[in-house]
Amino acid sequence: MKTLLNKLTAALPPGTVAVAGGTVVLGAASYAHLGVAGHSLSDAGYANVSVLWTIVMSLGIGIFFPLEQELTRIVSARVVLGQGAAPVLRRAGLLTAGILGATLLVLGLGARPIADLLFQGDRALVAALGGAFAGMAVCYLTRGVLAGLGRFGAYGTQLAVDGGLRIVLAFGCALFGLHSALAFSLILAVAPVVATLVTLPALLRAVGPGEQIAWRELSGGLGLLVCATLLSQLVVNAAVMSTKLLAPTDSALIAALMSATVLARVPLFVFGSLQASLLSGLTAAFTAGDRVAFWAMLRRIAMVVGALGLLGGVPATVLGPWLIEVLFGIQDPVLGSFDFFLLSAGTAAYMFAMVLGQALMVFKRHNLQLLCWALGTAVLVGITLIPGEVSVRVIVAYALGSTATVLAMLAALRLSFPGTAAAAGEAPRRTTDADTGAPGVGAVGR
Repeated sequence: MKTLLNKLTAALPPGTVAVAGGTVVLGAASYAHLGVAGHSLSDAGYANVSVLWTIVMSLGIGIFFPLEQELTRIVSARVVLGQGAAPVLRRAGLLTAGILGATLLVLGLGARPIADLLFQGDRALVAALGGAFAGMAVCYLTRGVLAGLGRFGAYGTQLAVDGGLRIVLAFGCALFGLHSALAFSLILAVAPVVATLVTLPALLRAVGPGEQIAWRELSGGLGLLVCATLLSQLVVNAAVMSTKLLAPTDSALIAALMSATVLARVPLFVFGSLQASLLSGLTAAFTAGDRVAFWAMLRRIAMVVGALGLLGGVPATVLGPWLIEVLFGIQDPVLGSFDFFLLSAGTAAYMFAMVLGQALMVFKRHNLQLLCWALGTAVLVGITLIPGEVSVRVIVAYALGSTATVLAMLAALRLSFPGTAAAAGEAPRRTTDADTGAPGVGAVGR
């Protein structure tokens, strides 16, 4: 057993184990948060919390997670070249503040129609949504720099503090009898801010002086990456949102789908511990010109993802209908084992797409990554709009939309392999202001 664990650890990118503990806590927090809310709130209240949680985990991640990814890539490359990250943190902070301000402005201007459409007219939940976005902005900003610097201990600590607070606050709401959707929603705003403050000293000690970063190097591919990430989050979260729009009065189905989606996405919480270290490792190998290490790491992660899909999918398929009743208080069995199988298959395909997307991002193929997610989204929308039972449409759409994205990304990597393989074997060079701003990108472009 010990030998098996050692082999598994060796197959993972450096830093994965340090992040894994925090990821487990944060993943458990999602179940505790939604589970306690499901037992404490009415169907309508839980449906509101489910919709807000889905928006935060889709639109919020779509807007702010690309910042973490770009910062991880940029800072990792600077570390290989011996440059500090303080200039990156300063400019990224300003950029993050601008993006957050624009997001909050949109929420403020559209508070009434957003509340009427999604939260049964409760505008306080729109304010809670804005708070959750603010929490995501600061945590993804700091996590990106920490991952790029290889400070995975502090990264994992932030995840653990965030998740631990969500668990404590959720049970606190239930203990004090706060049967309010607003109270459970504000947890998503408070926990990440506190977690960021806890790890901020470690971040400030780790960043060092270096060459100023050009604005276009920081934001040049960010727009494409934001669009690609938004589409990826649409694919993974569309089932609940589509049901809310297609069957707005069916609170039981919305609650069941939310709970089933969370169960089927258990492997995603584990996969989250791989993403930061994977992108950092791939970028470092590419910048150093270590072609063999780059492709070996990518192959190992693909095998790990396949194992995660099986380990999470089989229990979800067999026990899913029973678990959502026990864990989330869903009494009406509107979903069966085959529904859980399709949700689990979609999750496995989604993880493969995320891995392949990171490879495209290291090569600065943001445009191809966006194109692949656009294709997957088109498949999802087309299936969702086909006449038929709502639950069947949205679940099949998730599975086939994710699969279409994987196939498109495999084709994109295969078509671009000769150029990218050659570029990965080249030695890194320092770029000037006339260059693209990413080590090795010029070689890929040629």
